[in-house]
Amino acid sequence: MSTPTPANTQPAAAAAAPEAVKPSNFLRQIIESDLEKGTYATRRWAGSPGDAAHHAKGEPDPAKIRTRFPPEPNGYLHVGHAKSICINFGLARDYGGVCHLRFDDTNPEKEDTEYVNSIIDAVKWLGFDWAQLGQPPGSAAPYQASDYFDFMYRAAEYLIEAGHAYVDEQTPEEMRVNRGDFGKPGVNSPFRSRTPAENLARFREMKGGKLADGAAVLRAKIDMASPNINMRDPAIYRIRRATHHNTGDTWCIYPMYTFAHPIEDALEQITHSFCTLEFEDQRPFYDWLMDRLCEGGLLAAPAPKQYEFARLNLTYVITSKRKLAQLVQEGKVNGWDDPRMPTIVGLRRRGYTPAAIQMFAERIGVTKSDSWIDYSTLEGCLREDLEAKAHRGMAVLDPVKLVLTNWDEVMGPGHLEPCQLPALPHPPEGVESPVRHFTIGKEVWIEREDFAEVPPKGYKRLYPPRPGADGQMLPGNTVRLKGGYVIECTGCTKDADGNITEVLATVVPDTKSGTPGADTVKVKAAITWVGVADGVNAEVRMYDRLFSDAHPDAGGKNFLESLNPNSLKVVTAIVEPSLANAKPDDKFQFERHGYFVADRIDHKAGKPVFNLAVGLKDSWGK
Repeated sequence: MSTPTPANTQPAAAAAAPEAVKPSNFLRQIIESDLEKGTYATRRWAGSPGDAAHHAKGEPDPAKIRTRFPPEPNGYLHVGHAKSICINFGLARDYGGVCHLRFDDTNPEKEDTEYVNSIIDAVKWLGFDWAQLGQPPGSAAPYQASDYFDFMYRAAEYLIEAGHAYVDEQTPEEMRVNRGDFGKPGVNSPFRSRTPAENLARFREMKGGKLADGAAVLRAKIDMASPNINMRDPAIYRIRRATHHNTGDTWCIYPMYTFAHPIEDALEQITHSFCTLEFEDQRPFYDWLMDRLCEGGLLAAPAPKQYEFARLNLTYVITSKRKLAQLVQEGKVNGWDDPRMPTIVGLRRRGYTPAAIQMFAERIGVTKSDSWIDYSTLEGCLREDLEAKAHRGMAVLDPVKLVLTNWDEVMGPGHLEPCQLPALPHPPEGVESPVRHFTIGKEVWIEREDFAEVPPKGYKRLYPPRPGADGQMLPGNTVRLKGGYVIECTGCTKDADGNITEVLATVVPDTKSGTPGADTVKVKAAITWVGVADGVNAEVRMYDRLFSDAHPDAGGKNFLESLNPNSLKVVTAIVEPSLANAKPDDKFQFERHGYFVADRIDHKAGKPVFNLAVGLKDSWGK
């Protein structure tokens, strides 16, 4: 019996192929304006990140723009990061540029190589690559902020010597009080008037491990009266005795993110530094720092510029790394890759495709104002992507046996009749659909809901004979077993407790689908089924949204109280034989039920496991 290979999602590289016309947005307009004006036309690229002297030795940059995706390796990426990945890598692709994958690993206490590896895998799976122009895909290693620690320290010493930074030894509480608030200007630190020489000596003592953790910080000297609190002498270095996953115990002082990030961008010759709106108030410091280091000749001009866009706010989802970690640690979900999680590994295991996520990112657009995107938009993109790709198959999720009582008389004792249906009802133009094969015999499995002893009004599936208005018995209803025969319901059998154990029907001869005369008997419904003879038992995990509240953590609510108790239901289903040889991550449409994926971890030959990816329609919108 032949088993077609399922038509799955297109390769990642194909998924990332640009469309002919992209909808415009303000980020595209910024890039197009800079390209037209030649803002970055004089840049040079020495083949690797470096300071001004390093890049001065290089050639004119072949990349028209440079963007970056700079995650901190302190957790698994989620759907919000997927939006940022698609924006940064997609814009670089569309404008003849390069997007750098860079790990912002400046916080040694929270970072781990497990997260580094998961991030690399996620970006690759989404269909993107960070190789330089002219290099083969997959040939480049990601950049790491920790590789720039030497330069960052050098930049800090330059700021001290130029009178732009000082070592502050106030307590954290004194610093907090003296910083002021939105209605009150800050107060200068008593250590602010130290000479550059004094500050440099003290900073070197910090680096040499002569001061305790928290005893001092290096601060930029800007303006304690600034209306932007972020410009009130922000801290740029702190003492932290912690082993770093990349640099080990080389350092006991580490740069603050707001200081490190602009420097990382500049060393990598980034042109457009796109980030989310929560960093908007940090942009003045970004520009201040770039101006100071370019003035000192440490960095090459023109410096990169930061631009902010609205982060992804998706209903029925939380994206706080702390709260996602809590779900994992408290066993509310089965790990970071639980298919109910909004992590990229969770979405992948759920059955989402790179093309669907890229379609989602494109569809929701890029704006400067926060708004909420309904979860159904994400689900709709997956349906749209899988509709033409996912092979069809029949599965019975709540089985009851249907016995065709006249089968042996009509077809012959023990006869199994071969049947077939197309795997792709609407294949792409020029593509012939594969065919899936199965058999029908005396006994088949049907969905329990496809039989009603007392049918409700408008019910078109199986029900037994019943008395008519004149007292005469009306025949049972007729339906077609999809791809098989027309059958007429004759009744059912029950156990001692009154539970239905079997549905009884007779087969109507000469009505097999695809044969002459198949349509001589008209029916109002066709139902799915699986033959008892060749059906395969499978574990099917019926996933739903993890939260029943559209905004589970809004307004200080305890998000755990919004967990959906019905977010996972595991059933033993019976699937048609074409599904028996599915490989992990193969995707199918179980006819009438939805789109399913063979679980990429637990699915094995002889023990199939399928996850519900998305239903055929949005049931939450009702």
